[in-house]
Amino acid sequence: MALPQIISDVPQINTGLFSSVLTLLVVHFIATVSPGPEFMLISKETLTKGRKAGFVSLAGTLSGLGIHILYSAMGLAAILAGSPKALLAIQVLGGSYLIYLGIKGLRAKPATDEQGCHINISAESSGAYRKIFKAGFICDILNPKAPVYYVTLFTLVLSPNMPVQHLVIYAACIAAVHAGWFALVIFLLSTPSINQRFKQVSHWIDRLLGGAMVLIGLKVLSH
Repeated sequence: MALPQIISDVPQINTGLFSSVLTLLVVHFIATVSPGPEFMLISKETLTKGRKAGFVSLAGTLSGLGIHILYSAMGLAAILAGSPKALLAIQVLGGSYLIYLGIKGLRAKPATDEQGCHINISAESSGAYRKIFKAGFICDILNPKAPVYYVTLFTLVLSPNMPVQHLVIYAACIAAVHAGWFALVIFLLSTPSINQRFKQVSHWIDRLLGGAMVLIGLKVLSH
């Protein structure tokens, strides 16, 4: 068989899609690894409550991320980005929630062994993991920078006649970057040798990250 015929029989790579995916991965990875409310929340849950709590928090942020991806792909992000009132509402809600989480962290107290046992025993019955999931979801969904960020991100790759399968690929890439990075963070912070050291100062970690969340919340509200 002639060489040209062999080449023509090989499935061709969609260079346009590959280039768009690569651009999306690079931009979103840089944005994801930059410390923000999600990083602080997931880190706090992992260091103070363990690996499972960290992944539950991650699942919550992924759920919020899914909603951002959905409305961005549908074009609603452009509407939000162009509506001062909508952005102001998201800004107030997001900033206020970050301040609320931060104040809870600032009020953290050293846990005794008895308190620790009590928390472990009542974790399932009190819906502790549901609360952790909810906090992660709200932290992500009320991020006031998200509408502008995602409409900008999707502007890099979206086109009027784009196939639905391309949107699915882009959404999967965004979720994969988010899940992959924070899973790595959770595994590192929940390593026994590292986690044991942090447990001894867990209340200070809560206070430090709580103070950072309050500052971020105030900064969001001031813009």
